[in-house]
Amino acid sequence: MSVTSQTRQAPATSRTSVGTRPQGRLAGSLAPLGDALRGRARTVRHALERPLTSYYLLLGGTTMLLAIGLMMVLSASSVYSFKAHDSSYYIFLKQLTWVAIGLPAAFVASRFNRRLLRLLAWPAVIIAVVLLALTQTSLGFAVNGNRNWLDLGGLTLQPSEIAKLAIVLWTADVYATKEKLLGNPVQALVPVAPVIVMISALVVFQHDLGTALVLFALLLGMLWVVGVPARLFGFAFSVVGVLAFYLAASNSERRERLTSFMDPFKDFQGSGWQAGHGLLGMASGGIFGKGLSASQQKWGSLPEAHTDFIFAVLGEELGLVGTLLVLVLFGAVAYAAVRLAITTADPFVRYATAGVTIWLMSQMLINIGMVLALLPVIGIPLPLVSYGGSALVPSLVALGLLVGFARNEPEARAALQARRRDRGQGGTGGQGGRTRRPGTAVPAVLAGSLRSRSRRQ
Repeated sequence: MSVTSQTRQAPATSRTSVGTRPQGRLAGSLAPLGDALRGRARTVRHALERPLTSYYLLLGGTTMLLAIGLMMVLSASSVYSFKAHDSSYYIFLKQLTWVAIGLPAAFVASRFNRRLLRLLAWPAVIIAVVLLALTQTSLGFAVNGNRNWLDLGGLTLQPSEIAKLAIVLWTADVYATKEKLLGNPVQALVPVAPVIVMISALVVFQHDLGTALVLFALLLGMLWVVGVPARLFGFAFSVVGVLAFYLAASNSERRERLTSFMDPFKDFQGSGWQAGHGLLGMASGGIFGKGLSASQQKWGSLPEAHTDFIFAVLGEELGLVGTLLVLVLFGAVAYAAVRLAITTADPFVRYATAGVTIWLMSQMLINIGMVLALLPVIGIPLPLVSYGGSALVPSLVALGLLVGFARNEPEARAALQARRRDRGQGGTGGQGGRTRRPGTAVPAVLAGSLRSRSRRQ
């Protein structure tokens, strides 16, 4: 009896041992891979926690997006530029001129005194309102049905782009001044909401619904940042939704755009022409694209190829890899800006950084959604990439301000000073940016921000 039981149990034990050996070998072979991945994750986490992370991400992301923009403007505008101006480089050279103006302006903005910047916020928003009103006078002129341009003695500009930067700085100054009162929703709404609504009305009066949508996103984003109750957002969405539907239905061109964007090929030869060719360009690029300057859509099929629909040309020439690279760069800039807004102890920096981030990222999402036929064609450029000085220079100035904010944070400033000392003493400077153990820089500044918020409450 005992012998039989032992005989029956032996094969089971043998099967179990045989079955566990491959699993043990597999686990042993995967262990080094898991350790390597965990090590890389710790390295990335420590790199993101360093004091100068926001500074370098903002500087590097902006520079790379600007370089990609110049490259794509040259490619996307070459055919149109040759047809209209007998030179394939005419549009590109104009964009290069705006870059030459915008980069020094961004550098000055990065060094600008913060108190003086706050003093200029109110005059800036007043000047923006005046310029918007002047578009309805003899100084204004229409482009593609939108009367949102000014001709000031040969200098043409779009006041609504300047108004975005002015609104961000003014809103940040108002909220920083009322920091301790923002727990009251009325204090958060007044005077910011009425002023932005008034400016948005001036923009809508110019028939520029794209900019009005960005201003609406900026208002909602800033109200969310300061903690306005959620019920007010539902009311705001309802009001704006009804207003947008009325504006779209009251104009035949806007009504066609609204009804055709969901299926551009239904009326491909009519209202769906631009959106349809944008999708064709994106789809034909594949994974790696056709190569630089090899776009077919830019040869006249795709209107506004170097402005509003430059992302379609980018997708056709650089493929999925190129479009994902642009999205990653925008994501890096957004991450750095959000990190700065969370960790700073200065309320003006917090609200200004949040405003610039909401402005640029919402405009990016609207433009890409328009190219992908997820949104109606409403005519809005891709920040830093599309052609146009009126949009490029304010965006560079705004990002220059963020770079200056990031560099002047206490931990970042100390890291830069330590790096300069190391280099001055003949060291390599490789560790000069690490003034304290990785992982402690962000919590130290975050603690200051939390103390500031607790005092407000």
